[in-house]
Amino acid sequence: MTVPLDRHCLVELQVSAERVSQLRRIVAAHLRHWSLDLHVRPVCRAAEELLTNVRRHVGDDARCVVELRWTGRHLTVSVADDDSRMPRLLDGGGGGLSRVMALSDSWGTCRTAGGKVVWFTRYAETPCTVGLLPGTPRPSGRTSLGSPVSELV
Repeated sequence: MTVPLDRHCLVELQVSAERVSQLRRIVAAHLRHWSLDLHVRPVCRAAEELLTNVRRHVGDDARCVVELRWTGRHLTVSVADDDSRMPRLLDGGGGGLSRVMALSDSWGTCRTAGGKVVWFTRYAETPCTVGLLPGTPRPSGRTSLGSPVSELV
């Protein structure tokens, strides 16, 4: 599947507290640019969880790649890092992958040659745009008082 360039974003970074908040702003800006304003909060929270997991389990200043893809129907956010240890969904946890699962329609992990990718998707259909209001009616040749318009000019 080919995703138009204006619906794809790739950011490579070293994870730190400052970079996590910076990436959150980048993700929010792209979602707003794509008119996906209703998805900003849940997507940013889930992406922040994935980056926080990289910091917590791989280490501060770990290198990772964050990718956003929007097909017009589905938004996928993935975080790839260089650590081969696969994440686990912990029972009874309120954060981490439990939060990602709650904020997304699907999620998963995949081993790569150099580490792993953790991703989630949300159904995010192209928003319907409301057409402009009908134009202002043209005068019919009479004013509201019943006088012909030509007499007022």
